[in-house]
Amino acid sequence: MNTTARPVRHRAWPRCRRCHGIALDLGSSRTRAWTSGRGMILDVPTVALSGDGPVHPVRRGAIVDTPGTAHMLDRLLGHRLPRVGRPFFILTTPVLGGVAFRTEARIAVEALRPFTVLTVPSARAVAAAAGADVITPLLVVDIGAHITEAVLLAEGTVIDAHRTELGLLDASEQPARIVDAVVTMVTTMLRQDRTTLTLDALRRGVLLAGGGALRPDITYRLTQHLHAPVTLAPAPHTAAVRGASHLLSAAHTHPSAAATCPPPASGSG
Repeated sequence: MNTTARPVRHRAWPRCRRCHGIALDLGSSRTRAWTSGRGMILDVPTVALSGDGPVHPVRRGAIVDTPGTAHMLDRLLGHRLPRVGRPFFILTTPVLGGVAFRTEARIAVEALRPFTVLTVPSARAVAAAAGADVITPLLVVDIGAHITEAVLLAEGTVIDAHRTELGLLDASEQPARIVDAVVTMVTTMLRQDRTTLTLDALRRGVLLAGGGALRPDITYRLTQHLHAPVTLAPAPHTAAVRGASHLLSAAHTHPSAAATCPPPASGSG
């Protein structure tokens, strides 16, 4: 199943010097958290505990059990947070997860009593982790456990995006299925693009992330079928959360940060 995104503009990310910043990636398979000061503090299966045993609250890029996700986050991160102050979160989201994912994710993170929660498209976070120029057209392919997204970025904005509900776990025995899905998405983007942005991005090469990027058979097949260079993001399976961590320290202001972060102490410079 392929879906298409309209261009979406995202504001620059803030730096709150007084808040404890945490980057969070809620994946269907794994949940990862990263702080600028300590690095990766969490990389575990996305599993919630219930009376009937373990359950998977995130499936196919959607949060299907918000209370379970909230309990999972509280269990995994609650004891890791500073006793004083409330954390500032930046949360990666599937580009085509839509309002539903962002809304349910924000509700779940409320279990950790954040000052504020900002979201960033996973593809944008991947580009940040790779140090890629997002002003010129860039094609990001993120092969996760249960979904795969092909995203066109330009001028820091999501220009186009397609998704298939097929991931690495589905293709463990048939990697060609992933390759075929990615080629179909990119071909559709090229066909529908009335500009040269997609073609320019493809000529530049594909930035590949997610667990699928660790499969040499997939990367080789993509290079052959797309007739374009394929570059792996550094540590591609954790690129999204690391990129979100980079954005935590961006020196830009944001209305929500100004409204929620505590004011400087009286008499401070």
